[in-house]
Amino acid sequence: MRPSPFAYLWLLLPVGTADAQQTVELEEVVITASLRGVTVGEFPASVTVLDAAELQGSAVQHLEEVLGRIPSLSWAGASSRPRYYQLRGIGELEQYQGAPNPSVGFLLDDIDFSGIGMVATLFDVEQVEVLRGPQGTRFGANALAGLIQVRTRDPQPVSERGVEASLGGDAFRSLGATAGGALGDVGSAWRLAVQQASSDGFRRNAYLGRSDTNGRDELTARAKIHLALGEGLSLDLALLHLDLDNGYDAFAIDNTYRTLADRPGRDAQRTSGASVDLRWDRGARQWRSLTTLADSSIESSFDGDWGNPDAWGEDGPYDFFSRTLRERTTWSQDLRLAGIEADGLEWVAGAYLLGLEEDNRQRDDGLYLEFPYERALDSRYRALNLAAYGEIAWPLGDSTVLTTGLRLERRDADYSDSDGLEFTAVDDLWGGQLALVHQWSSDVSLWASLSRGYKAGGFNIGIAVPEDRTAFDPEYLWAAEVGLRGGRPGGPQVDVSVFHLRREAQQVATSFQLDPQDPLTFVYLTDNSARGRALGLEASLSWSPSEWWQFSAGLSASRSEYLGYRFGERTLDGRDWAHSPRLQYSLAATWRDPRGLHARLDLSGQDDFYYDASHDQRSRPYQLLHLRAGYTSAAWSVEAWVRNLLDERYPVRGFYFGNEPPDFPERLYLRLGDPRQVGVTVRFKW
Repeated sequence: MRPSPFAYLWLLLPVGTADAQQTVELEEVVITASLRGVTVGEFPASVTVLDAAELQGSAVQHLEEVLGRIPSLSWAGASSRPRYYQLRGIGELEQYQGAPNPSVGFLLDDIDFSGIGMVATLFDVEQVEVLRGPQGTRFGANALAGLIQVRTRDPQPVSERGVEASLGGDAFRSLGATAGGALGDVGSAWRLAVQQASSDGFRRNAYLGRSDTNGRDELTARAKIHLALGEGLSLDLALLHLDLDNGYDAFAIDNTYRTLADRPGRDAQRTSGASVDLRWDRGARQWRSLTTLADSSIESSFDGDWGNPDAWGEDGPYDFFSRTLRERTTWSQDLRLAGIEADGLEWVAGAYLLGLEEDNRQRDDGLYLEFPYERALDSRYRALNLAAYGEIAWPLGDSTVLTTGLRLERRDADYSDSDGLEFTAVDDLWGGQLALVHQWSSDVSLWASLSRGYKAGGFNIGIAVPEDRTAFDPEYLWAAEVGLRGGRPGGPQVDVSVFHLRREAQQVATSFQLDPQDPLTFVYLTDNSARGRALGLEASLSWSPSEWWQFSAGLSASRSEYLGYRFGERTLDGRDWAHSPRLQYSLAATWRDPRGLHARLDLSGQDDFYYDASHDQRSRPYQLLHLRAGYTSAAWSVEAWVRNLLDERYPVRGFYFGNEPPDFPERLYLRLGDPRQVGVTVRFKW
C-alpha cells in the first residue's frame, strides 16, 4: 500500500520555514508576470521565484537543471531540452502534429514561447517566476495549469563587463560575455549578452562509433535597451536570437546510454524575437503598450526503430525514420491602463491580441521485410486569440485586500493539410479569479482564492483517426486555494499553500497502435475524459541561522485522478494523471565564508508517476544530488561542480509499444536523464 503523500511532511521540519527560491524578505520580490507588478507577499496564488543568485548557485546552462527546485513542476523528456512542461500534473507531453494547444504558458522577456520552451537557457537571467494554478485573468487560454516567466537582466546606467567560461565532462564547454552601460545622461541604458555552449549529449552510438549523435550546440544572444524619454515616458526594447542545434539519439532498445541508431535524429530550434514595452506614467495612471514578435524554425527528427541492419539481422530489414520541419510565428499586442484611486483601490483593464501561425512538413519513411513505407504531410495552422480583461484590488480596511479579475476570450483556429483535411474551431471562453489577502501581522500574510482557467478545444489530425474522435471540446479548470507566507524577521520563513483542482471536460492526450504488429501505425489523439480532480500541498522554506549558513527545502504532495474516463477496454477511473508524481521534494544547504569560500549541496527527488494515459507503465522514484564549491571575490569567482553526484539512472519519458521484430512485443522504452557530470566555471567582471 502506498503511503499518503502528506506522510512526507516530516521532510520540512528540520529546515525551518521559508521559500528556498526567494529572499528572506519576501515582500521585496516583485512578480513581473502579474497584471499589476505586485510583490510576493501581496500575490494571491502559489508562486516560486528563482533569483539570479539561486540560478547561478544551482544550474550550469539551462532551466532543465533547476526544475527539481520548483514544487509541482515536471517536464516530459521527448526532446533534447524541455519544451513541454506540466504543472500539478497538467500539461502536454509532446507535439507530433501541427496544431499546438499548450496548457502551461511560457514567456521569455514577455515573448510567448508556450509549447516551445526549449529557449530557456539561463545565461544572464535575472529571475524565473513559476505561477501555479489557472491564470485565467492574466494569460488566458495558454495558461490553464499555470505560467512560467523567464526575465533576463535589465540594463543599468552603470558600466558593466563580464566573462564566464565553463569546462566539464561529456566535452562540455561554454563561453559567454556581457556588457552594458549608460546611454546619455538621463537614465537610459543598454545591455548585451552572448554565450555559446556545447556538449556531446551523454550518449555513445556504438553502431556509428560516435559520441556526438545526441550532442548539444547552443547559442544565446540577447540585447536590451531602456530609453528614459522624460515626463514619465519610457521604452524598453528586448531582442533575442537563440540557435539550439542539438542532435537527438536519446532512446536505446536496451534502455541504456548506448544507442544503435543508423540514422540519428536532430532536435533543433532557431528563434529570433523582439518585444517593445512602452509605458507612460501620469500621476496615478499608467498607460502601457506591449508588442512582441517571434519567429522559430524547429526540426524534430528521430530514428524510430532505434536500430540498424546489423541489430535486426535475420528479423529485418527493418527501418523507420521521421522528420518534421516546423515554422512557427507568434505576435501579440497588449494594451493596458492601470490606476490607483484616492481610497487605495487599484485597477487594471486591457485588451490582448495573440496570433499564431505554424506550418509543418512531415516526412516519414520505413521498411519492414518487403513492405516499404513512405508518408508525406504538409499542414497549415492559424489561430487568433482576442481577449478583454480587468482586475480590481479593493482594500477592506488596513490589512485586507479583495481582488477580482475577469477575462473574456475568443479563439479562432483553422487547420488544413495535404491529405485534404480541414478543421475550424471557434471557442468563446472565460476565466477569472476572486482572491483575498490578509496581512495577519507585519511579517505574515494569509491568502485564499477561487479561480477558473480554460483551454480551447481542437482537433485530432490523421486519416486513421476515427471520425467520431476528430474533434475535442474546451476544458475548464476550477481551483480553490489557501496559503500562508512569512515568518519572524531574521528567522525561518515559510510559503505554504493547499489546493483543490476540478477539471471539466478534461483533455487527455493518448495514443494507440492500429496494427499491433506494425509500429508505423502509431496514432496520437486527444480525448475529453468525463472529469478530473486533484488535491495537494505545496511548501517552500528557508532559514539563515548565520551569515555562514543557509538551509532551504521545497515540497509538493498531491493526489490526482481521472473521474469516469475510459480508454478502449481500459477504465482509468481513479487513476493518477500522466507525469503527476504524488511527491516531489528538494533540500539544499549552503555554506559561505565571508572571506569568499563557499559550498552548496542540493538534493531533489520525486515519487513514481505514470508515463501516459494509453498504458499503465510507471517510473520508479529517484533522487538527484548535486555539489558545488568555490571562491568568490569582488571581481572574479571560480567554482567546481558535480551534477548527479551519485550517477543516478532516472527516466524522464517512457513509451510502451511494439518496436522489435519479428513479433513486436509491447515493451517499455525509456529516455534517461543526464548521468554524472563534473566541471568548473570561472567568472570575471569589471
